[in-house]
Amino acid sequence: MTETINKLEVSSSELDLIANALETQSKILCMQASAGGHGALDRLNEVKRVLATVSSQRESTSPRRTETSGLWGLMRSMRQAT
Repeated sequence: MTETINKLEVSSSELDLIANALETQSKILCMQASAGGHGALDRLNEVKRVLATVSSQRESTSPRRTETSGLWGLMRSMRQAT
């Protein structure tokens, strides 16, 4: 079974919103699955798979924290100032 992959252009804030919504949905489905909801576990696994994909996309589009803040950011700014 092959799935077609579609590309969608979204902003960083929209990607964050999607990830947050999927996390909320994951929590809801987890509760339903623990209560014995029919099909909730299967749906939970699907949502977690999509959330992992969205999270990896979100990480690849945002600058790495170590490069933009803290000691590394300070050192980089000092190098640029000289």
